[in-house]
Amino acid sequence: MNQKTEPLLRVEDIHISFGGLKALNGVSLEVYPGEIMAIIGPNGAGKTTMLNIINGVYTPDQGRIFFEGTERPLKMKPHNVAAMGISRTFQNLALFKGMDTWCNIMVGRTQKMHSNFFSQGVYWGTSQKEEIEHREAVEWIIDFLEIENIRKQPVGMLPYGLQKRVELGRALASEPKLLLLDEPMAGMNLEEKEDIARFILDTNEEIGYTIALIEHDMGVVMDICDRIAVLDFGNKIAEGTPEEIKSNPKVIKAYLGEAEQA
Repeated sequence: MNQKTEPLLRVEDIHISFGGLKALNGVSLEVYPGEIMAIIGPNGAGKTTMLNIINGVYTPDQGRIFFEGTERPLKMKPHNVAAMGISRTFQNLALFKGMDTWCNIMVGRTQKMHSNFFSQGVYWGTSQKEEIEHREAVEWIIDFLEIENIRKQPVGMLPYGLQKRVELGRALASEPKLLLLDEPMAGMNLEEKEDIARFILDTNEEIGYTIALIEHDMGVVMDICDRIAVLDFGNKIAEGTPEEIKSNPKVIKAYLGEAEQA
């Protein structure tokens, strides 16, 4: 990761309020090609709100968003943002519980499907070639995430940790330029966290995807992330490497509070 290069994503002076609550107050940050960037902060700091703005769920009141050096409209539908190359997972699972693992991951290939309705119906020519490519991509992801044994199981019947892995697979299926992960390890036990942390690192190092994530497990964040931005009450209070963030007085205060004076 070279910060002399142009950021893949840059958000500038983002403001958004919900009623009288100021959720983000002039927040700016960058995500550089090839890095794992974490956005951390106490509950209610505005982390998920920022991800929702980036992928089009929310429209900010003010600010600018640049992707691959080009400014994009503040108001965009999530599927249009996905078509630009930004994929995400959610804090609360958003899988099709009655569908099996393979089909859930195939849903992530939707943005890659280009053949028309007629050719899909007759399964010929371009459509046939395209489907073979999509099937091969899904099979590769299933192997990569080591979920061959659950490929035909309905995801609603899987343990929570495996459901989170399937959701990661669906996000990978779109071959994103930027992968947004909203608390990918929430609710997991230690073994499940170690597995998903390994897959996140492999996604970054072996496939080369750029990743921005929200995570409350500070041990994991410090171990796998290149840079960290810290939010508190809608304001960015710090940004830097894990070593810089660990020793930042503002971050320590936000997480631990200040001792009362006698």
